[in-house]
Amino acid sequence: MLCCSVSFCISDEAAAIDMDPVELETLYGIMESLSSDQDWRAAYPNPCQPGSRWPGIECRFTASDARFHVTRMDFGAFPNPSCRSSAGFPSRIFLLPYLESVFVYRCFTQSPTEISFPAKRNFSGSPLQQLSLRSNSALVGRIPPLVSSLKSLQILTLSQNKVTGEVPAEIFAMRTLLHLDLSYNLLYGAIPAEVGNLVNLVGLDLSYNKLVGPIPSSLGNLRNLQKLDMSSNSLNGTIPATFRRLNSLVFLALSNNLMGGDFSTAIPGLQNLQYFLMDDNPIFASLPAEIGQLKKLEELRLSNSGYSGSIPASFSELTNLSTLSLQNNRLSGRIPGGFANLSRIYHLNLSRNSLEGAVPFNASFMKRLGRNLDLSENPGLCVSPSAGIAGDDFGVDAVCGRGGITVKKSEATSSSSTRPIILLVLLVVVYHVSFSMIY
Repeated sequence: MLCCSVSFCISDEAAAIDMDPVELETLYGIMESLSSDQDWRAAYPNPCQPGSRWPGIECRFTASDARFHVTRMDFGAFPNPSCRSSAGFPSRIFLLPYLESVFVYRCFTQSPTEISFPAKRNFSGSPLQQLSLRSNSALVGRIPPLVSSLKSLQILTLSQNKVTGEVPAEIFAMRTLLHLDLSYNLLYGAIPAEVGNLVNLVGLDLSYNKLVGPIPSSLGNLRNLQKLDMSSNSLNGTIPATFRRLNSLVFLALSNNLMGGDFSTAIPGLQNLQYFLMDDNPIFASLPAEIGQLKKLEELRLSNSGYSGSIPASFSELTNLSTLSLQNNRLSGRIPGGFANLSRIYHLNLSRNSLEGAVPFNASFMKRLGRNLDLSENPGLCVSPSAGIAGDDFGVDAVCGRGGITVKKSEATSSSSTRPIILLVLLVVVYHVSFSMIY
């Protein structure tokens, strides 16, 4: 028994059978347009055969025609074939009749090229399930609507390129899609409401683009969605109330947008949420107490967003939190005492607010967080002398005095250091007065 790749094995008899001539010629054409590593025709006369299979491809033997067929192609990263500087997008990959997966990484980096399809062909019967084009700085142009003709596509990754234009609404007719990643591009315009048609979608990443407008409420239809990242765009409005239906969501990132207002109605249904990243937005509202209902939260980032009022006591119920970032807001009042019981927290930043009162943490809490605790630039905060902690370590430079009055450490130190001098002066005065009375 001989094997052509780790994914399948064939008999000795089958090993001697060639590929389909048309498919083989298409394969050579693709490789010659992309890579100059070697003479592919001379080096690999039988690309799929055991002992002569070239790097970057996987093949499958089908008994129906007793031939090998290419099922996967990888380019651009060792040990796969590298790409020539003049490489252009190989549209002929869509002509390989058994191809299921294509991965192109850092291949198109010098000569500008665009995603294209062969003319006058029907691709609805293509078995392609995964198309991944990542980190190609010279991949430009628009996403062709014809991508939607790939009826078997489950994973479409076009991240870290220079793809531009609006997201074609046709993509959102691809109900087979499980993962859609268009992050780190130059896409602009509004997110089409048709995104709600991708009812099987598990992951959606549109981050680091130039998208504008509100988040479509139709996203609430994606009941299977586990990851949603729309950070670093120019989205406005608030989180749609329909998000309460996304009870499979684990990761939600909306940081660095133009979103504002109350989003509390969207929160209660997100019971499986573990990561909620929404910092750097002009929210200018109170912190929603409903966040305290998200018991599985591990990371909560709401910094630099204009939140005002007090920190809800319900945040103390987030017992799975490891990171809480609320810095650079307008928060006031006391730090909830229950924060001292957050046994899994290792990063806590409440700096640059208007918090006041005694810090509710003890020496054990401080030892666990160390430099990962930042309470600086809260002039009203103070450290209780009985707590056994040094406020300097986390940015608090005041001690709690009698009656809840905070006293700057420098003032307290100055006062205590001058007390003996004052007493000495008083003694000298009394001595001189007494001496003059005697004489």
